[in-house]
Amino acid sequence: MNKVILVGRLTKDPEVRYTPTGKVVASFTLAVNRGFTTKDNAQEADFIPIVVWGNSAEFCGNNLNKGSKVLVDGRLQVRSYDAKDGSKRYVTEVIANNLEALERRQGASVAKSEDKDQVQDVVQSFGSDVDLNDEVPF
Repeated sequence: MNKVILVGRLTKDPEVRYTPTGKVVASFTLAVNRGFTTKDNAQEADFIPIVVWGNSAEFCGNNLNKGSKVLVDGRLQVRSYDAKDGSKRYVTEVIANNLEALERRQGASVAKSEDKDQVQDVVQSFGSDVDLNDEVPF
């Protein structure tokens, strides 16, 4: 079984690209704290490359930025390629199956003033207020 579950923070904004066939892919590096500290009580982290495909990649581009805390569920993949100098290079990365933002987007406001008016209109469309002192009809 090849399963990886990580919780960490993005080290920079996700990079979103489209393949020649039109598939969307996002990539970013996730800083994941190690479960221990050094002798001088410093926290260390591992920096793990993450690749996300499809709708989840679009979500990353639209909703995540540097410092966002996320949970990634995926698989570990090791691939190789031939570099321009003729040497063989290896890349180890996590291919995300599921991704969940664990915090609100940085800088996102709860609602703009014009949004509050729209919300109020929707709330009023539900009907009149119920007096809590009245008997319940069921």
